[in-house]
Amino acid sequence: MKFIRTHIEGVAIIELELRSDERGFFARTFCQDEFTAEGLQPLVAQCNISLNYLAGTIRGMHYQRPPHTEAKLVRCISGAIIDQIVDLRPDSPTYLEHVSVSLTADNRRSLYVPPMFAHGYQALTDQAEVLYQVSEKYSPGSEQGLRHDDPALGLEWPLPVTAVSDKDRSWPLLDVAEGRA
Repeated sequence: MKFIRTHIEGVAIIELELRSDERGFFARTFCQDEFTAEGLQPLVAQCNISLNYLAGTIRGMHYQRPPHTEAKLVRCISGAIIDQIVDLRPDSPTYLEHVSVSLTADNRRSLYVPPMFAHGYQALTDQAEVLYQVSEKYSPGSEQGLRHDDPALGLEWPLPVTAVSDKDRSWPLLDVAEGRA
């Protein structure tokens, strides 16, 4: 695996190192030792998969509050998505900055999302399927989110929005979530 660091501390894009022959290829998508060596949280407590029927579908912006913060390793296994994360670590020099990366079945990249980052994505193709490895099990009492269209986040989505869940549509704006409104 090749770890590509972004401008935000702790965030990494992971590219596969393919071992190819006449049969196809083989590659590791996760290695506890390599993640630890890169300073990334190597725990996997839960794996999730989502299928997005329509291009333009948005899921997010999700995170879990302490004590159940979670790191995620996100990969698109069919179709394509634009994945966006926002730094919500209050003492971080990159607080509220974001990283946006294209994850596709063709580029086989993964995005490592550290704890206390809001995470969301938009399906760029119909039938986009996404696989998540998560360091902490889902904890409903710690679940939180922000709206994908919150002006304070400055996120740009490449396609018109075709579907957003009622739950994701009802997340508070950042000012309200932080008690500043």
